[in-house]
Formats: sequence, structure tokens, C-alpha cells
Amino acid sequence: IDKSNSMSQDSQHGRWTVSSSDDDDEHLPPSGTKTSGQSAALNQSNPVKYETSPSFAGKRKKEVSDSAGWALSDSDEDDGDVKKKSVSNLPKQTPHSPNTKKPKVEKERPPSPHGRLYYIDEPEDFFESSIPCLNDTYRFYLNKVTGLDKKYNSGALHIRDILSPLFGTLKESVQFNYCFDIAWMVQQYPSEFRDRPVLIVHGDKREAKARLVQQAQPFPHVRFCQAKLDIAFGTHHTKMMLLWYEEGFRVIILTSNLIRADWYQKTQGMWMSPLFPRLPKGSSATAGESSTFFKRDLLEYLASYRAPELEEWIQRIKEHDLSEARVYLVGSTPGRYVGSDMERWGHLRLRKLLYDHTNPISGEEGWPVIGQFSSIGSMGLDKTKWLAGEFQRTLTTLGKSSIRPDPPVHLLYPSVEDVRMSLEGYPAGGSLPYSIQTAQKQLWLHSFFHRWKANSTGRSHAMPHIKTYMRASPDFTQLAWFLVTSANLSKAAWGALEKNNTQIMIRSYELGVLYVPSAFNMKTFPVDKNPFPVSSSSSGFPVPFDLPPTCYSSKDQPWIWNIPYSQAPDTHGNIWVPS
Repeated sequence: IDKSNSMSQDSQHGRWTVSSSDDDDEHLPPSGTKTSGQSAALNQSNPVKYETSPSFAGKRKKEVSDSAGWALSDSDEDDGDVKKKSVSNLPKQTPHSPNTKKPKVEKERPPSPHGRLYYIDEPEDFFESSIPCLNDTYRFYLNKVTGLDKKYNSGALHIRDILSPLFGTLKESVQFNYCFDIAWMVQQYPSEFRDRPVLIVHGDKREAKARLVQQAQPFPHVRFCQAKLDIAFGTHHTKMMLLWYEEGFRVIILTSNLIRADWYQKTQGMWMSPLFPRLPKGSSATAGESSTFFKRDLLEYLASYRAPELEEWIQRIKEHDLSEARVYLVGSTPGRYVGSDMERWGHLRLRKLLYDHTNPISGEEGWPVIGQFSSIGSMGLDKTKWLAGEFQRTLTTLGKSSIRPDPPVHLLYPSVEDVRMSLEGYPAGGSLPYSIQTAQKQLWLHSFFHRWKANSTGRSHAMPHIKTYMRASPDFTQLAWFLVTSANLSKAAWGALEKNNTQIMIRSYELGVLYVPSAFNMKTFPVDKNPFPVSSSSSGFPVPFDLPPTCYSSKDQPWIWNIPYSQAPDTHGNIWVPS
């Protein structure tokens, strides 16, 4: 695939803005912040910088002209939460004359890696025309990646597979997400379902919301539901599909945005529910519950939106039998929670589930915790502030064991070299928005970092946008639990304790599913060393990356997206120069 022009002369990237929560791996935020910025990329052969008028870092709430650039609001709370919207017809940008001095700017952002100009050569057999062989023990799948050996896509799913008529005759759907390219999304539905009603649940406000609504103008079957975001720097980061069929109902909880660039050369994951059948007429309100209380928890999560548009979906779900679900739902929803409500959302919800549904293991202090994510928020001056003081305590909970072990913590986040050598090259770093402003305040964190290596799934060069957390045995052959979620390593996503630990504050909407062995009548999950090609009954859990994780060497640096990398070209011959 030749994408050497993905940062091309015209620089028609999507329109980008930045809020100051680092929460996110994605791409455009509370829309109070706009500046005119510049998209800058150096082409090896022709090192010209392309940009618009000189820019500056905008103060929060100050409205500035909105061109194809970046803005950053200047709160120290959490800097770098970003989100991307594809917008076509941006002004063409002209080369900047080298003699004009341009004011130096501290907090600026790199160009968006992909606007609508993200072309991919799809192999003929990229979509399945028959139901693919899937592992229905765990129902955990990776997305397909172009350019891999065929076996590594066998049993992986593309968005068109998920929406295919093979999985059900679609009547209506809801798409919860962070970034949308509506025209592209509509194209992914099979032609026979393309005009069935779709409800979009998003967190955009003001101009970003207006742009979203405008994208949907040609599609009268697309309606909107705006998620309330009443706490500063929160985002609607949940990624979920609700699919209502003639045959029943299905839920997909995933990590991909509804934009083209998320579905081809990144590592993404999803849980796809079984087909939930309709309950017999006159069933009781509590009928169709699973042993994991998935139905109750999904309804509670949807109710937290307090959105009239979701009422009919809440009703519909009540009429279905969700008893086959074997995962636990772990959601975040914005708010400040006290008392027993503290355990409903965020990392305290995960802590409670691990307390109630896992069992102590002898020698558990040797069982490492692994966290893998694509964005990093502000963690404080040292590990005691949130990471060890609060989050690690959650991740190390195993049943009602009273020992407070201090097991190894392995954090997986791509290094500069991982990004440089990736299928997308440096533009992959546009979805790994760890900012220099945040990074330099927490250099202590980097000693926990491990490389992205995924030879077992063929995805070492497909940069992760998936987020996973798990507890592994000392030899990495067993798991005590596994979580796939939209939540990155940040307080905004997971929540942070306040008021002497009597309250938890959460900024964002997030959603994931937790696998615990007891729900599968197992003591631990064996790790599947060779998850591809997928077999329908493997008892091994398909961890998306290689275990044990590989520590950063003294030469490795974590990918930071708003500084230049001009020493070595990437796999497309480009360098990265956020001006």
C-alpha cells in the first residue's frame, strides 16, 4: 500500500482540535477551543513545510478562527485529549517561505494523519461471504488488518463482516462512538440494510456537533443523541453497537472509531455477543438475565445517559433473553459518586467485580498486572498519587484475599521505533496522543513501559488502538482475568478518588467487558500461544500481543506525538514534524 502521500502537499487532513484532558487516544474534544494551526509534514525528497497562517496556542473558551489545525486548551488538569473529525473541502495550504520567521509556540499539535484521504487496497477476500470460523467460547475478536499473511485474518472481523446479513436481518441499530465519518459508516452497512434507522450517540457540542449533523444531511435515516458531558474535559469515548434484528438482538463492544483509518492497519478488539432471542410474551421484568447480570448492567448503563432517544432501546432490550452473556460489563459514566454508588462505575466497579468473582491464588504476589493502552493522562508527580495509590490497588484485587501484594506492573505502550516501523509509519502516532507536556511531568512512569510486540497475532506492525488489562501467571501461560475496554490509562476514564476517598469523580463515558474464569467454569484462562488461524473451540484465551512483554531498552522512548522525529524516515519514507 503506498501511502507515502498520506501527509501530502495539499495536507487536506481532517479538522483537529485538542481539549486538555489527556484521556484520549482519539481525535477532537469539548469544542470550546479553536485556533488556526498548521498541518506540517516534511517529505524526504522535498523538504517543504506546508502550513496555514502562523498559529498560537489558544486559551480555553477563546474562540479563534477554525482552520485545518490544532488547538490546545491550557488546563493542567490533564492535557492532550484529542479527537479527530474527517472534514473535506478544507482550504488548500501553500508552502511557507523559509525566510519568514514564525512565532515560536509551546503547545502545538502534529497534523492529523488521515482525513478523508485514507485509501487502502482491500484484498478481494477482505470480507467474508460465509460465516467465518469464530471462537465462540470467548467471543473476543481482533479486527482484520490489510497486508498480513492470510491466516492472521482468519477469524478476525472487519466492520462489514459485523454488519453483514449473515449475523442477522437488521431492522435498526445504534452506534455509540467518539469519532464518526457518517458517509463512510453508512457505506459499511450492506446495501439491503443501508436505509434502516441508525441512532448515533456522541458527545460533540457546538461547532463539532454542527459538523456531525451536517455530515448526516444526505442520510435521513440517521438520527442523533447527544451524551451529556457536564464535567470539563470529559469525552463520550464508549464504542458500542446495538443491533436489532428480525431474529433477535446483538451487542458489540469494541475499541474502533467509526472512521476508515481505524479499521485497516491498527490493532483493535471487540466482544460480540451471541444472538439474544426475544423472550416469550408476558415474561417477567427479570427474565433473560445472565449469571453475570449483563442485562441489568447494560440497562443501567443506558439509563445513565438520561436520554429520551434511548428509551425505546431500553424497552427492546428488556424484551430479549440475554442469559447467554458470560462477560461482566465495566462502564464509566460522568459524575461524582458517593456511598454504594462508588462501586457502580470506573475502576471501583472493576475492583468490586474482581473482589466478588475471582479467587485468591497462592503466590499471587508473583502474578504480574498488565495494562495496554493507546493514550496516557496526567498521573501526578509520582506513582503514589493515582497509579499505585488507587488504580494498581484495583488491578491487584483477587477475590477476598487480605494480602496486599505488590506484584510487577507491566505497561504496554508503543515506542517511537514501534511507530516508525509500523504499517502506517509515523501517522499511526496520530492515534497515540501522549503529549510532551504530560510526559515530561511524569518521567517516573516510563520505567514501567514495555514495547508493542504481537508476533503471535501477526500484528507487531499494526499499532494498538485496542486497550486491554489482565493479570497473568509468573510464567505468562495463565490469566486470572482479562478486560477489553475503551478506557485508556487516565483518571478521566477510570475515575479518581476525592474527599478523603469518600467520593469518586469520573469525566468520561467508557465501556468494556471483563472475562473472569468462574463465568466459564474455569480456574484460570490458559493463554493461547498461537491464536491464528482461529479454531472454533480453542480453550486458550487469544491475548492480542506477545507474552511475556518486552521491557523498553535504554535506547527506547515512548511515542510522544507533538514533537518532531526527523532523524529516521518511517516505512513510507516520511518524517514527522509537528511544527
